[in-house]
Amino acid sequence: MKILAIGITAFSLSSATLAQEPAPSPNEIVDQARPEEWKQIAVDDLLVMTLAPDRNGNAREVVIQLMPAPFSQGWVENVKLLARSGYYDGLSVIRVQDNYVTQWGDPAEEEADARPLPEGLKVMGEEEYAPSYQPGTMAWLWGMDGRRKAEQGYDDLEDPSMEELEAMESDDYQWEPDFSDQYSSAVGFVAGMPVAVNLKTYDAWTEDRVNRPEIAWPVHCYAMVGVARGMSPNTGDGSSLYTVIGHAPRHLDRNIALVGRVIEGMEHLSSLPRGKGTLGFYAEDEQDKRTPILSVILGSETGEFPPPIFQYLSTESATFAKYAEARANRRDPFFIHPAGGADICNIPVPVRRVPSE
Repeated sequence: MKILAIGITAFSLSSATLAQEPAPSPNEIVDQARPEEWKQIAVDDLLVMTLAPDRNGNAREVVIQLMPAPFSQGWVENVKLLARSGYYDGLSVIRVQDNYVTQWGDPAEEEADARPLPEGLKVMGEEEYAPSYQPGTMAWLWGMDGRRKAEQGYDDLEDPSMEELEAMESDDYQWEPDFSDQYSSAVGFVAGMPVAVNLKTYDAWTEDRVNRPEIAWPVHCYAMVGVARGMSPNTGDGSSLYTVIGHAPRHLDRNIALVGRVIEGMEHLSSLPRGKGTLGFYAEDEQDKRTPILSVILGSETGEFPPPIFQYLSTESATFAKYAEARANRRDPFFIHPAGGADICNIPVPVRRVPSE
């Protein structure tokens, strides 16, 4: 098991060091990432949604990265099947609730003329929202009220002595950020996706303190994409999806399936007119506000050659660790007081499109 802890070193910057040169911003840190620290997203894990042009005739394309294993894989398979069958083509955005979500699907879903679903869709149980989990490689932030996890065994780390601090080179000095999470034991990233974990802290058989991951689940951050569903035990089939357009609704975690995140074109979904119906659904007299969906296809089936290529900054890289720490403690010239911490949703994983040659 390989566990990578982000920002676990607790060093102090001297005033002399701070005065030497302005600290780099998070974006400047990302710009310095080495080529090998960028990880390519498989084209078959990309979903390309083309909306009708805006009123000025400008094209609108939204690219979604689907959730990596082991999370939400049954729903992800459904979404791929729906896309391959052409189910989403010709549907529309049906709901835009301010500071919450934009949802798309079949406006006639509950009516007699609802679009038929393709055969072979899977039915998932609620336990799959947060499966049991033993991480292979996971980049951890801190959790459990700020207690830190060591790379081996999750033991608490001791702060360095003054002698150790003085022996360090100035480039290695860091502020100590706090990444505690109110919704879980710990938070981190798996293959670039924000994930929360509950830890088993005590083994009743051995009476040992173990701090071992027990269950894990994706987190509802801005631009994450989820599966709309009805009342429990319904878990949704992927025929209607939504994306978060406001403050992270973490209360939805473990209550609904997340299948990915928007990595390009988010502005086309966050800026749509709000619905005045219940929960932001477009009312009968607002049908003209519905944005048509021209097509939804997998990145491997766009017909482009080469297909669209996207990369994310490896969440296990040294540059990402520096970036996360800088997001938690902004020290670039505009900022007066470093915050001392950051919610996981305030550390968006950098993604870039690689130009075609």
